[in-house]
Amino acid sequence: MLALLLAALSGLCMALQGSLNTALSKAVGLLEGTFIVHLVGSLFGAVLLLCGLGQGSLAHFRDAPWYTYLGGVLSVAIVYLVAASISKVGVASATTAIIVGQVVTAAAVDYFGWFGLEPLPFSIWKGLGILLMAGGAWLLLSR
Repeated sequence: MLALLLAALSGLCMALQGSLNTALSKAVGLLEGTFIVHLVGSLFGAVLLLCGLGQGSLAHFRDAPWYTYLGGVLSVAIVYLVAASISKVGVASATTAIIVGQVVTAAAVDYFGWFGLEPLPFSIWKGLGILLMAGGAWLLLSR
């Protein structure tokens, strides 16, 4: 239950982050705002590590498969695309589309077991849940 509450809290943070990133991008530019967001995030992460809050070791960075570092590229794309979409369609509509995209992609990752994850079966119930979510998104996004 705690994991689901933490996940919900991350969703709250994502919606706020998208709004803040959009406001910053309007002031300085979209790519410039994306850069600033990652710079501030990197500095904050460094402070947390210097405070001893890390649980691993940066010395093991070579142990990770090469493709895991693409998360940094995806992070830049996410911040850029979220800020671009929110400024055009608003927070609720953009967030709804983001969540549908996340769930569909997550179901594929689970099913195929990509990136070394354990494959999880796809059921009619998961498919129905995705269809209902997409239908709800369509209702929310329709004017």
